[in-house]
Order: sequence, then structure tokens, then C-alpha cells
Amino acid sequence: MKILVADDHRLVIEAVKAKLSELEADIEFVLAMSVDELLAGASDDIDLAVIDLNMPGAEGQAHIDEIRRRHPAVPVIVLSGYEDPSVMRSALERGVLGFIPKAYSPEVMLSAVRLVLAGGVYVPPMMLAALPPGVIAGIPNASAAADAHRGSAAASAQTLEHLRNVLTERQVEVLQLLSQGKPNKLIGRALGISEGTVKIHLAAIFRALNVRNRTEAVVAAQSLTEA
Repeated sequence: MKILVADDHRLVIEAVKAKLSELEADIEFVLAMSVDELLAGASDDIDLAVIDLNMPGAEGQAHIDEIRRRHPAVPVIVLSGYEDPSVMRSALERGVLGFIPKAYSPEVMLSAVRLVLAGGVYVPPMMLAALPPGVIAGIPNASAAADAHRGSAAASAQTLEHLRNVLTERQVEVLQLLSQGKPNKLIGRALGISEGTVKIHLAAIFRALNVRNRTEAVVAAQSLTEA
């Protein structure tokens, strides 16, 4: 595995390296302490990029956009001191697959990285907690909107598009099978993935839809896709 770690503090880089070394043996790390080093070190054979927002040469999140443009297949996680939900949302809307505040523990970071490597999206709980009541993954009054526009194909397509924006294609497939009442073992068998991977996807789905269990996830999905 090859992981790029970009941060302007050497102590942070070394701490991230030490923790991510637990993923598997013989990980190759590419290190960057500025945007120039980040762009020079990034390549299509990187398995994961963990990038800070603030570093020499950074202008907002333009360096994130550039990495996504040059290497669209490389999964990117932002590791940042920012705890502003609007900053988190902006990063995730850019195609970042996770946002990890530096205030979180190394164990949370490792779990988030594992989730992303398994095909999920890590949404920090503090971002979900900042959403007003009735909002599912940033969609105001999703249930009420679905009821108000019942029978409208356009409204259904719009809410389904929102659902696909907050979940990966694989997570949508898992959610569809979950809505059919299938247990984890049968979901895994249908998609050709392990039961453990199904659980990882479900955890990501619960976070993205701001729900606590399988039943609430199905209800939330139905409220977004009903016509």
C-alpha cells in the first residue's frame, strides 16, 4: 500500500504515519509539507491521500481541487484543525471521501481510514450534529418534501440524486438490498463482498443519513425516493 501524507507539521506527519502503519505491513509513505511537494509527490498509484487544508502554498481548498483533477481515482481524506461544519461540507462536496478533525483520537482516524479504503465515506459526527432538526444529510425537511411532491417524477429524481450525492454507488446498492429486508450475509453474497465489508458500508450509510439503525435507514431512504 502507498499512502501520501501532506501536512506542514512534522510531528503530525510522524504521528499519522505511526498510526496508519497499523493498517498492514510495509506501507510506503509519500510525505509533503507544502502544496508544491504535495503536487510533486502525488501520482495515480497512490492508494490513499491524507491532506491538511492549511499548508504553505494553500489557497482555501484549491490544492484539494487540483489533486482531485489530476488524480481522480485516488481517494482523498482531509485531516484538518478546522471544526467548522461548513468547511467539512465544502470538502466533501469536492469529492473528498472523509474529513477527520485533528481533535479526534488516532483510533478514530484509523477507523475512518479503514472505512474509506473499504469504499465508504467518513462524515464526522460533529458535522451531522450541526444539522438542524428534520435535515437528513443536508436535505431540509426531506420527508415533508417527499410527501408534498408525491406523484411528481421530477421531485423523485431530484431526491434520489441527493441520495446518490451523499452515498457511494456501492452504498446505494447495499441500501437497496437492505430495503428488501435482506440480512448482511445475503447482501454480501449478492454484491460479492464479505459480511464485514457490508457492516462497514452500513456504518457509513447510517452516518450519511444521520440515522441510528437499519430500520431508520430504510425509512430515510424511502422518504427521499418516494414519488
